[in-house]
Amino acid sequence: MRRGAAIVGDMKAMLCLGLLAAMPLMADTLVVDDQVQLRPSSIETPRRGSSMAAVEAKFGAPVNRHATVGQPPITRWDYNGFSVYFEYQHVVHAVASR
Repeated sequence: MRRGAAIVGDMKAMLCLGLLAAMPLMADTLVVDDQVQLRPSSIETPRRGSSMAAVEAKFGAPVNRHATVGQPPITRWDYNGFSVYFEYQHVVHAVASR
């Protein structure tokens, strides 16, 4: 009788795992072929290579300017909805926030 209960328990566990595997998962980042990919965003962000002056002219003054760190110098500006990372005076990356 105990063996039958163990088999039923195993079957329930496998059913639960199968249902979880079938459910769609939501993620902000995804790894495909060992490459990290970010979820696409509809928020407009500065283009890579844009100068600090061009970013400020198009998007206005940032909400927050972080101090430059490291070598090469990296600076982060925060806007409502996204952050911009500069190397020296040019955009290297812009990230939409939640």
